[in-house]
Amino acid sequence: METKTYLCIDLKSFYASVECVERGLDPMTTNLVVADPERQGNTICLAITPSMKALGIKNRCRLFDIPDEVEYQIASPRMQLYIDYSAHIYSIYLQYVAKEDIHVYSIDECFLDITEYLTLYNMSAKQLGQTIMTHILTELGIRATCGIGTNLYLTKIALDITAKHAEDFIGVLDEETYRATLWNHKPLTDFWRIGKGTANRLATYGIYTMRDIAETDEDFLYNLFGIDAELLIDHAWGREPTTIADIKAYKPQSSSLTSGQVLMRDYEFEEGKLIVKEMMDLLCLDLVEQKLTTRSVTLHVGYSHALHKKAANGTTSLSEDTSADRLLIPAVTKLYEEIVEPDCPIRRINLTVNRVIPEEYHQYSFFSDAEELEKNRKMQETMLAIKKKFGKDAILKGMNLQDAATTRIRNHQIGGHKSGE
Repeated sequence: METKTYLCIDLKSFYASVECVERGLDPMTTNLVVADPERQGNTICLAITPSMKALGIKNRCRLFDIPDEVEYQIASPRMQLYIDYSAHIYSIYLQYVAKEDIHVYSIDECFLDITEYLTLYNMSAKQLGQTIMTHILTELGIRATCGIGTNLYLTKIALDITAKHAEDFIGVLDEETYRATLWNHKPLTDFWRIGKGTANRLATYGIYTMRDIAETDEDFLYNLFGIDAELLIDHAWGREPTTIADIKAYKPQSSSLTSGQVLMRDYEFEEGKLIVKEMMDLLCLDLVEQKLTTRSVTLHVGYSHALHKKAANGTTSLSEDTSADRLLIPAVTKLYEEIVEPDCPIRRINLTVNRVIPEEYHQYSFFSDAEELEKNRKMQETMLAIKKKFGKDAILKGMNLQDAATTRIRNHQIGGHKSGE
């Protein structure tokens, strides 16, 4: 089996660094947070600069968590700007590596398979990583860190754990050095894909390190975690067979579309119902635009934080696959009325259309009014055309104009945050 060499490049405090660069400031010495001041003191900071992290302030803190004696600037989120910067940086990667050898992990993190490029450039992996990091800094003013490894897992761990302690912000791992340097590392939650729940469960049995996992009876771990134990055991030994080519070739057995939002305040029952209708309406347009249909929708409604109450969950099924809002909105509204407690204020809503399929496989059922559904579809296609040409606010429904509605606000957001337009 060919020995691979990967880079994982992460852009340091990306959103905050972009805002500093735009202001002509040094992200490494400037105290700046990216947060929406309109969401008051309990808003979560999307990013803080390295200088604030050096003061012990957590990256995903809330504004009120920042000590009063710390002076800092607040930058309102500009998501479109960050996407533009990320696209520019991706174009830099393409100057060194073909797109087939790049896996975009997130807006600020990428894996690069550089196995075939080291001979081409006559460079070591570390030299190539440093060259790309310097290119990004010189062209855009954004600093990066880099992990280098012989598989994707080790590359990620080299980035997350090793690189942050290196003077040049580059970490390097293979299976041997991983076991020699990180087998006894604590806490386990520093390792990719080990959350607090998994760590706490392992701690119950006296398992606190990767060495402990590697030395634990495998049957015991399978009884504890089921099939997930396979990943845990492989990673304990520093093994990961998946490649970037495998990721790009993967095709899921089923697909879904989802939409979610955290509301700015506690919503009453009828207000929450309005939000569900708005969200389902937009998901219907997404289905039409992507030429997909569904016959199943799952609704998740979280109550006010003050209630400490379990969220409401439910799924509704239709008699046929469809993208028609005149069928899906009533169906999900009925589900909402059935599962949500009327006297409990609402704070979070998620909708998922399940097992979407291409519309060419759709057939009207014997009981459908095919003519009315075709009219409905033409109306949806017209709405999409108008929105594409004149903007998302060019055509709205009456419900979007109600006081509690959020569609008009979300039309100018990306990922639930201001786009900066």
